[in-house]
Amino acid sequence: MKLWLLRPIEGVEDWTPWYDKAFGHVVRAEDETEARELAAREQGNEGEDAWLNSKKSTCVELNTDGEAGHIIQDFAAA
Repeated sequence: MKLWLLRPIEGVEDWTPWYDKAFGHVVRAEDETEARELAAREQGNEGEDAWLNSKKSTCVELNTDGEAGHIIQDFAAA
């Protein structure tokens, strides 16, 4: 199994209002298709297509290579 990071592509979808929506997922899956399906199951008001459609969201395999730092921080202030 692999870890996948899914994030919306900025400017493609209208994410307003910002509440009741998911803005990122980290999932464990065999491949990108399964990762997108898992994220879509946990969608909010943004709808499942936001995660299933590669033109609306990114899906990047995470690995242990790279520098120290945050992987994901999903923060929204009112």
